[in-house]
Amino acid sequence: MKHIFKITFALLILFTSCKKDLKTTTTTVTQETDTYVQDNYTKKEVDIAMRDGIKLHTTIYSPKDTSKEYPIIMMRTPYSSKPYGENKFKEKIGPNVHLMKEGNIIVYQDVRGRWMSEGVYDNMRAYIPNKKDNNDVDESSDTYDTIDWLVNNVENNNGRVGTWGISYPGFYATYSTIDAHPALKAASPQACIGDFFFDDFHHNGAFLLSYFRAVSLFGTTKNKPTDSAWYKLPNLPTQDQYQFFLDAGPLSNLNSYFQYETPDDKSVSKTDRIDDVFWKEIIEHPNYDSIWKPKGLIQNLKHSKPTVATMIVGGFFDAEDLYGPLETYKAIEKNNPEAYNTIVFGPWDHGRWARSDEKNYVGNYFFGDSISLNYQKQVETKFFNHFLKGSGDKNTGLPEAYVFDSGKKDWSSFNAWPPENVTKQKMYLNANQELATTKKGNTKEVFISDLKRPVPYSEDIKTVFTPRKYMTDDQRFAARRPDVLVFETEALEKDLTLAGDILANLKVATTGTDADWIVKVIDVHPGDIEEQEEGMQDHLKLSNYHMMVRSEVMRGRFRNSFEKPEPFVPNKTTDVTIKLQDVFHTIKAGHKLQIQVQSTWFPLIDLNPQTFVPNIYKAKESDFKNQTHTVFNASNIEFSILAN
Repeated sequence: MKHIFKITFALLILFTSCKKDLKTTTTTVTQETDTYVQDNYTKKEVDIAMRDGIKLHTTIYSPKDTSKEYPIIMMRTPYSSKPYGENKFKEKIGPNVHLMKEGNIIVYQDVRGRWMSEGVYDNMRAYIPNKKDNNDVDESSDTYDTIDWLVNNVENNNGRVGTWGISYPGFYATYSTIDAHPALKAASPQACIGDFFFDDFHHNGAFLLSYFRAVSLFGTTKNKPTDSAWYKLPNLPTQDQYQFFLDAGPLSNLNSYFQYETPDDKSVSKTDRIDDVFWKEIIEHPNYDSIWKPKGLIQNLKHSKPTVATMIVGGFFDAEDLYGPLETYKAIEKNNPEAYNTIVFGPWDHGRWARSDEKNYVGNYFFGDSISLNYQKQVETKFFNHFLKGSGDKNTGLPEAYVFDSGKKDWSSFNAWPPENVTKQKMYLNANQELATTKKGNTKEVFISDLKRPVPYSEDIKTVFTPRKYMTDDQRFAARRPDVLVFETEALEKDLTLAGDILANLKVATTGTDADWIVKVIDVHPGDIEEQEEGMQDHLKLSNYHMMVRSEVMRGRFRNSFEKPEPFVPNKTTDVTIKLQDVFHTIKAGHKLQIQVQSTWFPLIDLNPQTFVPNIYKAKESDFKNQTHTVFNASNIEFSILAN
């Protein structure tokens, strides 16, 4: 979601480091500026009026060679179309360097209420299906009006438009397909947000605590266009994020970070007052209610136009937006089966496919060379060229599903996703840490969930906005804790390929009235495996590496309904089902398949008080209690297995 946001953090750290270095040395390094865009494109900035009169700031890069016509490729963004000023140029434009160098009209737009655009910003603005007049506006109408202006006013355009974007801009790319303008021929939503109750800030209703640092980015209001940041990000007083949130206690104690003005009424308590619009939405609406439902885009894809070709792109190890691209692809398939709709999923974290790194790592784990570069040249460029410059028929030469097996480290092509020849196989959580295809007896595993010592999601001591690397992190540290249950197979005699979603069917009990349940799927490498030469943290080895393949949390209160939470009955056996998002991963012969089950995952997600309260965001210190949890071996994990 926050591709540009994280780059800003990285640049800030780099700038601070450089300042320190300048105090001790007089050596200077001059970085060569890439002037390709400036040399080959003209830049124009315009404010395009929408149907309700609000003007959206739009930047247009047009090839200087005006001897031919070009398609328009557009990204709409809440993260700024900087740099502002017609004499200031981006160093790279468009989805990739190939599309930039072969010539396209590239357009960037600040969405309504952001940066240099007028209007009021609405985080994940709801779609209005039946617009009654010009005051009924949403991102679909804004995109339509923008495209209409561009094709009628930008010189040398060929009348065809494509949209793309990664993360939040990917959400806008998806939105462009709904009630689409006739000129829109291709859209590539990438790592696209699908629904804030299941993506980014929440997973199955559980709040992703590390996103706390990004709330003000979306919830600080502004009343006029601006070319500089109007929001302030929280500055944590420690580098130990785990300890910071543990010391902070209940989430209500974080309210002070979202108080931007001094109140006239001194009687308003420090903990109750909130100035941030988005934080207020989060804490006042803990359930999947009338605030969150309309913001979801997946359910509105029945209004997407089959005339728009779509290529959905995502990373199997994207810690931010995994739900969105998978569910976007599936929703378009369901609602528009006649449309050209394909999916590309690689061994990437958030947006990695758009980078120029030759070596492809996610965290410690190496997947291969030139994976992103080949995708840009052989897949993304081919897609846009076919629909914006070529015949535009369905014969692109690209597969329906182009996916990377993160176990075999190789690409595969399928006519559908999940593949048509998968079968379902259940594995049971038996005694003696055994994971097997048959249930053996009637056993149970018991552990105490201590809220003073929650299970960390990572061994790393640092503060991060989005913990990218944990998606492939070594899970040995967790497997050795008493509050993490471990179940695993013997070393496999032959390859086992997981292809599609995973369903955890848990039968559990708790001494409390609420609990979170976390399930992790892990590839345990053999002890004699050849070591990885580069990229591994010093304290780790590939020998016996417990690679996390997939993981997910279910906030127990939502086990039957995300709209109407229910408490657990203490000590009563209860069903909790967790859908883990799709994987394509082969557990190779000699490896083991492992399942870990736990109830805290800190501070990736906030602490469940384990006592049912109407609103966890307003839970008091006294509500947080240690509880004893039980997992019965009638529990099973249902895998989608690809026939080899």
